[in-house]
Amino acid sequence: MLGWAITFFIIAIIAAVFGFGGIAGAASGIAQFLFFVFVALLVISLIANALRGKTPKG
Repeated sequence: MLGWAITFFIIAIIAAVFGFGGIAGAASGIAQFLFFVFVALLVISLIANALRGKTPKG
């Protein structure tokens, strides 16, 4: 999901450089939404693992 957010962010930057404001705005909005969904899922995952008592391996 983070990869999709980065992809839309890059599309927004390229569209802004070429002057496509509407496309740039839409792509940045999608990227922002995906990023916050990613962060929310990450936090939920970390809390769930902490409640189970498992530690990440690595």
